[in-house]
Amino acid sequence: MPFATLQEVLAAAERGAYAVGAFNTNNMEIIQAIVEAAEEEKSPVILQASQGAIKYAGILYITAMVRAAVETATVPVVLHLDHGTSFAQTMLCLKHGFTSVMFDGSKYSLAENIAATRKVADVAHAMGASVEGELGKIGGTEDDISVDERDALFTDPAEAERFVSESGVDALAVAIGTAHGPYRGEPQLDFARLESINKRVKVPLVLHGASGVPAESIRKAIALGVCKINIDTELRQAFARGVRHVAQNKPEEYDPRKILAPAKEEMKKIVKEKMRLFGCSGKAGE
Repeated sequence: MPFATLQEVLAAAERGAYAVGAFNTNNMEIIQAIVEAAEEEKSPVILQASQGAIKYAGILYITAMVRAAVETATVPVVLHLDHGTSFAQTMLCLKHGFTSVMFDGSKYSLAENIAATRKVADVAHAMGASVEGELGKIGGTEDDISVDERDALFTDPAEAERFVSESGVDALAVAIGTAHGPYRGEPQLDFARLESINKRVKVPLVLHGASGVPAESIRKAIALGVCKINIDTELRQAFARGVRHVAQNKPEEYDPRKILAPAKEEMKKIVKEKMRLFGCSGKAGE
């Protein structure tokens, strides 16, 4: 099945009042876990690679492995760049067949962010791909992008309206209190801000840093316009949990297949759990 675009899967999510899970990948087992879970749940899915993942695995390996996984897939799969911070990075991904790219210009002024994101959107749209933009700064760390939690800036609703209108993005990542990486306490999301943004913009909203956010908060965010939800930390934790279990219980084991297979199963459990929570299970044919 050919790759879907972000715009296609999020338009369906918006109509159906659910969100699609966007899961970060770094290697073969993670890709297999995500796509197998999507097939079993009959759910659309977004497979995303960060700049760090591309640097680690290489863009040729990432795209080849995802293509292999999608070859027999019957559900919509989007290949998405997560947190691209340069025009060159987004173009490299588009050149290699990504059907969606996120340009993260949140470090710039509003005008600079609009101009840089618009440049990416013009090329991506000409190639039939989708674009996610970001306004406001999401706390924590995402590979080589760090934001001090005290300096994390929430998305301004009026600026969001202007940004979406002038940048041409297909989806908007908003900063409402989530953070990348593990939380030290329960995250307090600014739902009033999210509601205001949703009333002002006409594109689906994206929630980054959703690992560890309580189910009730996730459901409320979806009801207020969030259609794409990013999960990375919980997948990494599941992977590590599976590997540790083998290392602790079978310390003499040296076969990588027997070490990594349990890690894959742990990740599949998380992906399925999230798909059910997001409401996208069973929505692949809609």
